[in-house]
Amino acid sequence: MALALISGGSGLIGKALVHELNQHGHKSVVLSRNPQNTSNSSENVYWDGIHPELWTEWVEKADWIINLAGENIGAKPWTETRLREITDSRVFAGELLSEAIARASRRPSVFLQMSAIGYYGVQNPGDVEAWDETRPSGDDRMSAICREWEASTEKVESLGVRRIITRTGLVLAHNGGVLNNLELPFKLFVGGPVGSGRQVYSWIHIDDLVKGMLTLLENTKANGAFNLTSPHPASNAEFGKLIGDILHRPYWMPVPAFALRLVLGEMSTLVLDGQRIIPGRLTKEFDFQFKYPNLPQALKQIHSE
Repeated sequence: MALALISGGSGLIGKALVHELNQHGHKSVVLSRNPQNTSNSSENVYWDGIHPELWTEWVEKADWIINLAGENIGAKPWTETRLREITDSRVFAGELLSEAIARASRRPSVFLQMSAIGYYGVQNPGDVEAWDETRPSGDDRMSAICREWEASTEKVESLGVRRIITRTGLVLAHNGGVLNNLELPFKLFVGGPVGSGRQVYSWIHIDDLVKGMLTLLENTKANGAFNLTSPHPASNAEFGKLIGDILHRPYWMPVPAFALRLVLGEMSTLVLDGQRIIPGRLTKEFDFQFKYPNLPQALKQIHSE
């Protein structure tokens, strides 16, 4: 049994991870700005991202530390101020946890650092190459944010702590995450292709996400960066047609790219651009078996809940 200390654990992923850990006999302590909203199956501790004295004692008790902290990238328009908030919320959390580990008399055996496939940059829809962990970082705004995010906890490696970086795709889950936004136009009977519809979305069912995280935490040979995405990415058009079928809504109303860019500005990249990312290391090195490898399976399961 391991004791896991989880920053940012009150969100969608954190709650699912706490459940997965409990199912496998581990215990969780969640650091959260809203500890009253966290799972009843974990110890909940207040975290403001500034004052370590509120939670430092748990660093010395933890076997695993998992850093999920960070502002929601799609919650508000991307002004320069907002982009700085998104970056700082990730970087400061990582640096704070790393410093707490450096000062601890007892250190965790592993540190899991959340990241995103935005690290790789935007892929041309006409490019059919699948990108794995050997792909270098991109040169756009999200790539730069992900590089800073990942670098914020690099220090723990020099302290003898095994570090895992999970570059996560779009997380599909019941009643939360990106799926609500993708489904909304269909519920309003205006669903259809977004932009060209050819942009590829690399996604993962939340059950496979937390299962993958636990696999990497438990396996002492796991270190470095891992893509946590389904082995079968899907285009925006494929997503739309499946959502339309499941919700019994038409797939007919195109959303022009220029209109989204006009309304969303730089943030439109979240829906107009994509990457064909595959979980190279997870499947090759650990023979990881996805419960929901294909999009139809994943969406049908989510809507059966």
